[in-house]
Parts: sequence; structure tokens; C-alpha cells
Amino acid sequence: MSSVPAFLSAADVQDHLRSSSLLIPPLEAALANFSSGPDGGVTQPIRTVVPVAKHRGTACGYLTQHQSPLLLRVCDSVEVMDGNVITAKRTAAVSAIATKFLKPPNSEVLCILGAGVQAYSHHEIFTEQFSFKEVRIWNRTKEKAEKFANTVQGEVRVCSSVQEAVTGADVIITVTMATEPILFGEWVKPGAHINAIGASRPDWRELDDELMEQAVLYVDSREAALKESGDVLLSGAKIFAELGEVVRGVKPAHCEKTTVFKSLGMALEDMVAAKLVYDSWSSGK
Repeated sequence: MSSVPAFLSAADVQDHLRSSSLLIPPLEAALANFSSGPDGGVTQPIRTVVPVAKHRGTACGYLTQHQSPLLLRVCDSVEVMDGNVITAKRTAAVSAIATKFLKPPNSEVLCILGAGVQAYSHHEIFTEQFSFKEVRIWNRTKEKAEKFANTVQGEVRVCSSVQEAVTGADVIITVTMATEPILFGEWVKPGAHINAIGASRPDWRELDDELMEQAVLYVDSREAALKESGDVLLSGAKIFAELGEVVRGVKPAHCEKTTVFKSLGMALEDMVAAKLVYDSWSSGK
């Protein structure tokens, strides 16, 4: 074993993971294996999160805000790589998988709430994978929404309110830092699909009770959602299925109804993406 692990920077990771679409097949397989229980060969404990009350954050989120290293060991090789790009791209890829199964037929309008890193990664893969006729963006700070619209490829409509952004939208992505609901069921088009990415703490919300109660709820992990998701816990919404169960075909995709995919992210997803980066990097050495 090498005494000094190789380090792949964010730029290196980006070079070896240029298209998030490459993540979709291996992530679908990983989600299916995870939701197969012991037969799937995946063992993943719930992550430990230590609150940082002074900064209204968590140890994993606060301490690694600017540097997110990911350690990957493959056989006798140890590689350390920047995890920010991996997290952004694998989260967006999983949302794209959920959307593939759960979006209404003939979806034409995509709405993104939030204009941070996850907004960019979601826009990238969603415009690769789907053919939306209109893309809308909203952010608390309008300047960030305008910067987003001027940076990404393709036309994006900047909206002045959440209600304006989501009215009539077929697919909605929430990637905000909201701690209280910003998306209300009365605004959502019946049959729309929502990918809820933010509000990853048990006391944070992005979606209101009405939306959570009227929608068919899918999650990446039941166990994690029932511990970490304020949208699930505080609304009392019942989880219908894990996304991996839909991929496996053991639970139906109710694309004719309003659906919510609550994404919390899993270490398994990080490892799948890291392995893809590693394979690409090692083949070019």
C-alpha cells in the first residue's frame, strides 16, 4: 500500500465526472440493493449528526462546509477526494431517477426553488435527461436567481415568488435552506412531482402539512427519513415506499398522483460516485 494516499481535488473530480448522467445506472442498482434488505448486500447505519447550536447547523454540515473530503479504499489503494462535487452530482442524479419514475406524463414545466450548488447540479442533469419546455427559478435573494439564469445553459425564467414559480409546474425541486415551509399544497398542480432536497434536520421544513398529506411519499431510506426529516416527522405523513423499491418493481410509481420524493442522501450514493471517479482516474494513470 502506498504510504501517501492520492488526493483528487474538486477540479479532478469534475474532470472524471463530467456528466452526472453516468451516475444513473449504478445509482439505480445501488438503491435497489439497499431496499432489498440483507439480500441486497448493503449495510449502512444511520449517520451520526452532532448539532452545532451556536451556528444553527450540524457538525457534518458546519465543519465541512468548504472542505468535504471523501476517503475511498479499493483493495490495497487508498484515495482521498474532494466530496463537494460528488455530493452535488449524486444528489441530483438520485433526484433524476425519482423523477424518471414519478413525474407526470408529458411534463413540460420544471421549477427549481433555491439557487445554490444543488440548483446548478440539478439543472444540469434534468436538462440532459428530460425535455422541459420551460424552466423557472426562485431564490430568496433575487440576485442569486438572476445569476443562476445568466450562468446555466438554456433559457430560465426568474420568478419573484414561490407561488409564481410553482403554479402549473409539473416537476418541482426544493433545494433551499428553509427551516419553515415555503412550498404550500394549495399552490401545487395536482399530479405534480416534488423532489424535496433541503430541510435535512428533524426540526426543519420546506413543505407544508397539506402538501405532505395529499402526496404519495417516497424516500431514499425509511429509517433515515423517520429520524432526520422534519417534513416527514412534523407532518406525520406516511411513507409509501423507498425509491429503491420502485426501481426493483416491488412498489408502484404513482405518477398519476401528486408525489414527493424526500431525499436525505446516503453514504452508499457517495461511494458509488466515488468509485466511478476512481475508475476513471485510475484508468488514465
